[in-house]
Amino acid sequence: MTAPPVLASPAEQTPEPRIVTAEDFVRVQASPEFQDLRRRLRRFVFPMTVFFLGWYLLYVLLGVYATGFMGTPVIGNINVGLLLGLGQFITTFGITAWYIIFANRNLDPRAAAIREEMEGTPA
Repeated sequence: MTAPPVLASPAEQTPEPRIVTAEDFVRVQASPEFQDLRRRLRRFVFPMTVFFLGWYLLYVLLGVYATGFMGTPVIGNINVGLLLGLGQFITTFGITAWYIIFANRNLDPRAAAIREEMEGTPA
């Protein structure tokens, strides 16, 4: 014998998200809120990309054309090239952490509001 199903109380029941159509996506993409979200994303991503690619290109060019400088000892067997290479990793982790903070504060709340409006359910 099986037990009868337990029904959730009205407070625990959540409405089903509505079916989103292609027209909904086009409408949302043209909305000022979505355009603002994209603008905010671009204002962070493009400068960070240019900065990091420039920094990486500088590192590579120094490695190719300034071997004497890159081989300059700093402490014991640690040279400038090794420190700059380590700086590449530190920069990568720093930009990633900065993006996470930026997205949590500036992008995610706006994206959740757009999704809630589009699907008709709380995010």
